[in-house]
Amino acid sequence: MTPLKLARLDSADADFSQVLDALTHWDISADDEVTRIAAEILKRVQREGDAALLELTARFDGVHADRVADLAIEAAELKASFEALPALERDALQVAAGRIRTYHERQLNESFSFEDDYGNRLGSRVLPLDRVGVYVPGGQAAYPSTVLMTVIPARVAGVQDVTVTVPTPDGARSQLLLAALYVASVDRVYTLGGAQAVGALAFGTETISKVDKIVGPGGAFVAAAKRLVFGPVGIDVIAGPSEILIIADGSSSPRWAALDLFSQAEHDATARAMLLSPDAGFLDAVMAQMQELIASMDREAIIRRSLADRGALIRTRDLAEAVEISNSIAPEHLELAVADPDALLVAVKHAGAIFLGAHSGETIGDYAAGPSHVLPTFGTARYASPLGVYDFQKRSSVIACTPAGAEALGRIASVLARGEGLEAHARAAEVRIAGFDHNG
Repeated sequence: MTPLKLARLDSADADFSQVLDALTHWDISADDEVTRIAAEILKRVQREGDAALLELTARFDGVHADRVADLAIEAAELKASFEALPALERDALQVAAGRIRTYHERQLNESFSFEDDYGNRLGSRVLPLDRVGVYVPGGQAAYPSTVLMTVIPARVAGVQDVTVTVPTPDGARSQLLLAALYVASVDRVYTLGGAQAVGALAFGTETISKVDKIVGPGGAFVAAAKRLVFGPVGIDVIAGPSEILIIADGSSSPRWAALDLFSQAEHDATARAMLLSPDAGFLDAVMAQMQELIASMDREAIIRRSLADRGALIRTRDLAEAVEISNSIAPEHLELAVADPDALLVAVKHAGAIFLGAHSGETIGDYAAGPSHVLPTFGTARYASPLGVYDFQKRSSVIACTPAGAEALGRIASVLARGEGLEAHARAAEVRIAGFDHNG
């Protein structure tokens, strides 16, 4: 059996920081070319509309159609796909959907208002977005879970119109994915992918309506296209390769840790899987389990390449140092596979999702726990959050002044406006002040 390759590091080594930086650094040298191609595709979609979608879908996905309407998946097919599933899969989809809905209902922001000392009414009005587009990845694997994790939070937020695009290379359609679309109650689905799908949602075409926000993970061209259309439409996080970082104290199962590392490495060759522990014996045991298990993995080649390029087993001085290293990386998924995870949790500052204890496997979060699995990657967990209801709501400030309030606040506004050299601003405030010398 070919030995499994991945980095073995020790935080005490003199070059540890440099080696870790190299492992966690993302090479963006290819981004310029990806961005250039994505920009050309977007321009074509904006200029040519449906015609561009038809040509690009035929070229990239091998799906030929005379009209974009022919790329739509009808509601009847979604329902039939759900009803044709084995009962076990139907139940799994429905239970997962229910848990996702219950979790996200707790995220709903509410409007508020209050009166200040002058009787002015001040507040915030929370409203859902009108129209949302969801990109669901296709290609190497279909992701029905992504349908649930993106569409359900939007529905909980109150979004009335949800359009989904999903690529179907060579026309292949996943029955489980179509069933998930039925469970999530989407309004319409088009078999479109890549930058052209993003362009259709962002600009609209003769057939596809423009949306207010585009969410959902995708490959490099989807990510580049989302960056380029941001402004005219909103976007969620720019999804990068999957990441998992496990902090372990040696009290959990090495086999569990090995499979959790594999679970992210199998996504694609650029995924990152790391295990940090002060227990060298535990690291050895995990490595032995990985070596034993690798040949049984369906996606063995992808896992091997991912671990060779981005994987690491790291011995730390203690658990506190492991948390420090994790905070510097800001991983998408962080597992605290330790006896007392809550004691470590207080020191965790940056992570997309945190899994407490060995029983809280990352895969459970991917499918059934409840929180959305659309998470910040590339270290963006330093400032970004998981996809949630709040991504599908917006707020408007509400200001209602009484005559007394307008007079009191108008004097303050006048002073500050004149300090900024804005004469019209100042006078617009002053006309609301009784007895003010408006000719002064």
